[in-house]
Amino acid sequence: MKTLDIQEIKEILPHRYPFLLVDKVLDYEPGEFLTAIKNVTYNEPCFQGHFPQTPIFPGVLIIEAMAQAAALLGCATMEEIHDDAIYYLVGVDKARFKKTVHPGDQIMINIKFIKLRRGIWRFSATATVDDKVVASAELLTTVADV
Repeated sequence: MKTLDIQEIKEILPHRYPFLLVDKVLDYEPGEFLTAIKNVTYNEPCFQGHFPQTPIFPGVLIIEAMAQAAALLGCATMEEIHDDAIYYLVGVDKARFKKTVHPGDQIMINIKFIKLRRGIWRFSATATVDDKVVASAELLTTVADV
C-alpha cells in the first residue's frame, strides 16, 4: 500500500489553498490506479455563494478534485518530471453527476489509468460519498513545459 500525505501532495501538485482539492492519497499503483480523499468542510470559500441556504459542493470542483488525483497518478507513473513541467487537464468526457455533496461529506476519489497516446493520458474517474457514486468522468491530461 502506497500513500501520500498532504505535504507529499504539495511537493507534486502546484495547487494551493483554496484550490488544492486532494487531502490524502490512500493507495496507488503507478500505471494502474489511485484512491484519494477530499474532505468537504463548511468553511470552504465556495459555500459563501453556492448556495448559502443549502450549501452544495460545486460539481466543477468535484471534477477538479478528480483531475488533481489523476495528475498525482500520472506523476507517479512518469519516470521523470522536469521542474518546469506542469500537468494540464485538456478534456473531460462522459461527465455525470448523480448526487449532491454537502459540508461534512468525505469524497472518495478513484482513478484508473486507461491509456497514454501521443502525449495524452486518459483516466477513468469516480467520486463517491458513503459508497454512493456522486460523479464520474473520463479525464484527459497532458504534461507541458511552462
